[in-house]
Amino acid sequence: MRISARRAVVDGELTGPVTMTVDDRIITTVEPYADPEADIVLDEGVLTAGLVDIQINGAFGVDFAAADEAGWDRVAAALPATGVTSFQPTLITAPLDRLIAGLDTATEARDRQEDGPYARILGVHLEGPWLSPLKNGVHEARFLAQPTAEAVDRLLGAVGFDILTLLTLAPELPGALEATRRLTAAGVPVSIGHTDATAVQVGAAADAGATLVTHIFNAQRGLAHREPGVPGAALADSRYRVGLIADLHHVAAEICTLIFRAAPGRVVLVTDAIAAAGMPPGGYVLSGIPVTVGEDGVPRNIDGTIAGSALTLDQAVRNMIGLGLPVAAVIEAASLVPADAIGRTDLGRIAPGARADLVHWTEDFHPARTWVDGREFPAFVGTGVGRV
Repeated sequence: MRISARRAVVDGELTGPVTMTVDDRIITTVEPYADPEADIVLDEGVLTAGLVDIQINGAFGVDFAAADEAGWDRVAAALPATGVTSFQPTLITAPLDRLIAGLDTATEARDRQEDGPYARILGVHLEGPWLSPLKNGVHEARFLAQPTAEAVDRLLGAVGFDILTLLTLAPELPGALEATRRLTAAGVPVSIGHTDATAVQVGAAADAGATLVTHIFNAQRGLAHREPGVPGAALADSRYRVGLIADLHHVAAEICTLIFRAAPGRVVLVTDAIAAAGMPPGGYVLSGIPVTVGEDGVPRNIDGTIAGSALTLDQAVRNMIGLGLPVAAVIEAASLVPADAIGRTDLGRIAPGARADLVHWTEDFHPARTWVDGREFPAFVGTGVGRV
């Protein structure tokens, strides 16, 4: 199959025209010209790589912590209509036995969905339970724990390494740096988050192998002029990529712009979405925690603490482009950078050797067509659910 597009995001630039060849679900060639005889000719809009969401707790009425098979399939089938072709389901703080069981459930879902029609499950992001009680947000304090050697043994011994693809911890906790070294040595990327770490401790975590910051500026020691805290240290340290919930509620527009300028090529757009994403205001659940979404679209628990988001990743892209940020930088923050963050260099880019995961956007950056492994998902009218 050959696809020709008038404009596309390739190699960090909004460029065009381009014509690509897809063979056996892989992009084999990308050439800088238009081919009017291609199988698919896109004369309007922009063609990009598929989006990669590495922090999503649920969506479309489904909470991954409690989802049955139908729920997992519902989310994976619906995400391509938002431009997401790969995702990392996220499980938040709970007893370790429950989290390990959740990893098994995710493995079953990934294996069941392997041949589509679904967005690709990359693995699981465990956000907790090794978090700071001073910055736990909506994570239940009763389930917080420390990353003891025994706990790390249990986690690594109970699951296949390929399903645990990211773990968030607070690096200042006793045992956290050694846990970081062990996890990264086992091939599990570590992100720091829900943390009261100082800038010195943030640097020590990077020395131990941490490479990400979970939802920068939220649930972490803040930026100050004499103590840079987590945001200041991470933005200044090129070893870190920084996750950003770009719903314009978690982080103000001005700070979103500042983050992109301070960390070019290191911003990872995430949704941190809960079951409320793609749904109307009302009551939802996040890992057993009651959450209400008001007319402002922001999920909050009973005491008013923000509890994830109702954001979809295509809306995050529109929000950032709407701030005047460069289109290519925003697209790559939602595709190439998150893919690289978890070691998936076969995703998130239009390049020879990459999986043929693609999004064709309208001129106002709404997904019009989406392909996963070269197979197209037409929009299912009224629900956003994809089908082949």
